[in-house]
Amino acid sequence: MRVPVSLSLAALSLVGSTAAHPLADTEEVLHRDSDAQQKADAVKEAFQHAWDGYMKYAFPHDELHPVSNGYGDSRNGWGASAVDALSTAIIMGKTDVVNTILNHVATIDYSQTDSDVSLFETTIRYLGGMLSGYDLLTGPASSMVQDSTLVDNLLTQAKNLGDVLKFAFNTGSGVPYNNINIMSQANDGSTTNGLAVTGTLVLEWTRLSDLTGDDEYATISQKAESHLLNPQPSSGEPFPGLVGSNINIENGQFTDGYVSWDGGDDSFYEYLIKMYVYDPKRFATYKDRWVLAAESTINHLQSHPEPRPDLTWLSSYQNGKYYLSSQHLTCFDGGSFLLGGTVLGREDFIDFGLKLVDGCEATYNATLTKIGPDSWGWDPNSVPSDQKAFYEKAGFYITSGAYILRPEVIESFYYAYRVTGKQFYRDWAWNAFVAINATARTDSGFAALSNVNAANGGSKYDNQESFLFAEVMKYSYLIHADDAEWQVKTGDKNTFVFNTEAHPVRVKHT
Repeated sequence: MRVPVSLSLAALSLVGSTAAHPLADTEEVLHRDSDAQQKADAVKEAFQHAWDGYMKYAFPHDELHPVSNGYGDSRNGWGASAVDALSTAIIMGKTDVVNTILNHVATIDYSQTDSDVSLFETTIRYLGGMLSGYDLLTGPASSMVQDSTLVDNLLTQAKNLGDVLKFAFNTGSGVPYNNINIMSQANDGSTTNGLAVTGTLVLEWTRLSDLTGDDEYATISQKAESHLLNPQPSSGEPFPGLVGSNINIENGQFTDGYVSWDGGDDSFYEYLIKMYVYDPKRFATYKDRWVLAAESTINHLQSHPEPRPDLTWLSSYQNGKYYLSSQHLTCFDGGSFLLGGTVLGREDFIDFGLKLVDGCEATYNATLTKIGPDSWGWDPNSVPSDQKAFYEKAGFYITSGAYILRPEVIESFYYAYRVTGKQFYRDWAWNAFVAINATARTDSGFAALSNVNAANGGSKYDNQESFLFAEVMKYSYLIHADDAEWQVKTGDKNTFVFNTEAHPVRVKHT
């Protein structure tokens, strides 16, 4: 099924040029075009389609298998898609869905699971989802749910989950194990933990402390983060603010100097500036570290492919060697620079962020489906023989053509629109949504694709990640929705900040 009967996407059509647009100084900031409501409604319909399929075939399991109409439990069987969908359903005003999720959350026993737990994934999806739901339903959406006990239970369950997980931090350095067995309080025996999975806990765990009044959660997460803010040895920080990828769990020291904004490292940098947005008084040091990393990224990691010097992507670095490759995951980077730029009043960061957004849009624009690949490269010495013509035109070659319903490109379009008010970023987000709806949609939901540069996206993978609800649908909706308290603001006006799973968390000083 490509087009919902309730609203013809063809009637709205693909809009906007497929090339980068100059910024028009006279354009009204956050202009509301006449069909914005129709587009927002189309995204809401797609969310409801995926939700209905999940409820029919998979609930209360973690995710729908949208080809076979089965289910999976890759996130410990606690109903990841339901919890991940909560904040989006609130923002979309879907009261029935919200109440279904709240009733489900009340039944979860976070102390029981048949599989090992990822501290990182559980934090960003479950803990972040519940805290966000609580902040929204006790704040700007407080009139949505009549049963206050269901709302209060979100915080109770968040505390229960934190208490189940916190043993992971009981290590020599305070750097946690990521893969843990909550039934036996054991771990997988790793000697190191990754940069992103160590550095993407502090927002949710600090918020849990601020809401409960129990400092323990903030203290243990910030202790883990302290090793990343003060990297040792010096080889773990090849450029100011840019640090290695792995940390010794016992002593907190970096074990390498591999620098990247790709998956595995990405959200550490994301959270540095977001912690400052969350509480600029407590987390000024985090902001200082982000500024160092941002400046070093501009000076050392920006890269331009030989056939398309107009495009900008971020390379990776280790021991004097640059690696000319990037990922869909990395495409949050434009949004990070834009958020930091507007919050700090740094036009250079905003300008660079917009270049990164342009580069990521170009990966979508180049493929047959108009969806970007999972990973690509631009090393002129490594171009596959069957992609030489593609490389010369597009400026990159595809190293993984899959699309697993990732949100990062649309996420950066959203930040670009919110910071600049330029209409064409909404057009780009709409183009991406239309392409995803046309190619990945099944009779019951949305499936991952094997090859975005093949007809119909190649074959379909039988899985619908929970972040489809949390991120793809949320950013696709918000960019067309009216202004609201949870929307990203310019300057220091933010009253919410989004965790890496796109769950809006109320900032501390409001």
